[in-house]
Amino acid sequence: MSNLADGRHNAELLEAQSLIWNHIFNFINSMSLKCAIQLGIPDAIRNHGKPITLSELIAALTHLHPAKANCIPRLMRILVHSGFFARAKISQNDQEEGFVLTNASQLLLKDHPLSLSPFLLAMLDPCLTRPWHYVSTWFLNDDPTPFATANERTIWEYAAHEPNFNNLFNEAMASDARLVMNVLINECKGVFEGLQSLVDVGGGTGTVAKAIAKEFPQLECIVFDLPHVVAGLQGTNNLKYVGGSMFEAIPPADAILLKWIMHDWSHENCVKILKRCKEAIKGREGGKLIIIDMVMETKQKEDHESNETELFSDLVVMVLYNSQERNEKEWAQLFSDAGFGQQAEYVATQKKKKPFKGLGLEHMNEPCPIIPSQLTSTVLRSTQFQIGAFCLRERDLLNRFAAEISQHRAKGESKEYAFILGYQIAEDLVRSFSDRAILQTIMEAEATVSVGPLKNVLSLLRSMYALTCMEEDAAFLRYGYLSTENAAAVTKEVTKLCSEVRPQHLPWSVPLAFLMLFWAL
Repeated sequence: MSNLADGRHNAELLEAQSLIWNHIFNFINSMSLKCAIQLGIPDAIRNHGKPITLSELIAALTHLHPAKANCIPRLMRILVHSGFFARAKISQNDQEEGFVLTNASQLLLKDHPLSLSPFLLAMLDPCLTRPWHYVSTWFLNDDPTPFATANERTIWEYAAHEPNFNNLFNEAMASDARLVMNVLINECKGVFEGLQSLVDVGGGTGTVAKAIAKEFPQLECIVFDLPHVVAGLQGTNNLKYVGGSMFEAIPPADAILLKWIMHDWSHENCVKILKRCKEAIKGREGGKLIIIDMVMETKQKEDHESNETELFSDLVVMVLYNSQERNEKEWAQLFSDAGFGQQAEYVATQKKKKPFKGLGLEHMNEPCPIIPSQLTSTVLRSTQFQIGAFCLRERDLLNRFAAEISQHRAKGESKEYAFILGYQIAEDLVRSFSDRAILQTIMEAEATVSVGPLKNVLSLLRSMYALTCMEEDAAFLRYGYLSTENAAAVTKEVTKLCSEVRPQHLPWSVPLAFLMLFWAL
């Protein structure tokens, strides 16, 4: 019995030692990744065009010192283990394996439009890693931040006096912003529609505002940041740069955008910023304060990596700014202290987005469909385009309806009256839901029919239904899902389909879903 207890105790000791060792050497993961980017390994693998062998990879790294080539396998081994690269067979008939990119390493390519390499290189720059060696010292002194302890200035003062660091930091923020805005514009386009002006507070070099200005050319955008940040930056027709302090005054606009700003500041400073924002949108009908920031979970999630990301981010802002990430209750307190009243109550009760289940709404969990700028006959008759257009309409209308209801509620209207005021979008939404559900049923029925004349006829009828819905529903033009040129192409295709459908003889073996469609048509 004693031996068994001793054995269990020894196993626990080894497990504890392993945990400690893993934490001691965790920095190796990030530094190995930094090394791979600096050597150009992701780009070398991509440029090869197929799985690249170890010898081919070494040959592609032209600046590699010959004496260090034997170390590359060890570097690649840990990066494969970390999930940044993978191994794949060179060909189906070849047992030899080569390295390929993963989704994560795709985002580290130098010319990827959403590349996060600048962000990684900045966060792992000695200037930003050095403060971590001073955290314990900071806890014992009165310095404002560990960054200031390490660099003798706050991060804002340091950036103002060190152009190289300022550029490095701004490019890091820009690379992160490009990815975020790509998602935001695809998923939340309705937030910006109807606005005439917007100020991106703390907008840096303007990556976010440029994306918004490009997507919404009628929108006047201002990038508002410290004078040394915006100095020398050139605007465009609907974008300009303004220097100043968000603690003093923010240029007035229909909407104020704060992206990754609030987590840089203490509660007191955040309240000051929010009050300036409130002043900037005061008196503007439908004025908006748009905040992109983290909401920490108060309970541990099953997703360990997401939990860890939140905890890491909270410590990063502590070390750099002596600030914090916030949970829903803390966000609500901020809004309340800044005087946002009922709006604060709404934000506090809003739940984080969860996957849609049931009612055929699972498509809401997928990337937003994109309608091609030019619609050919082949595209118009494809199931991918048809279901994509229907899902795009339904998704956008659902977001619009939720946004409109929240606006009315923020103005003090009851839930019931808010729904009445949103009747137009509600009607459009109901139609979009039923149209999409019918189309999905038709597609499922069509899929059960073998290739042949019957399937061809059913394909024509499915296209007739889908395109007729698009032609008849003004929402496709009203909300910009179809351009006037594309709407004309739809009408033209419906006419062609009519001429093709009329001569067809419809057999009695038509699926029930299509018999229902015939009756509807």
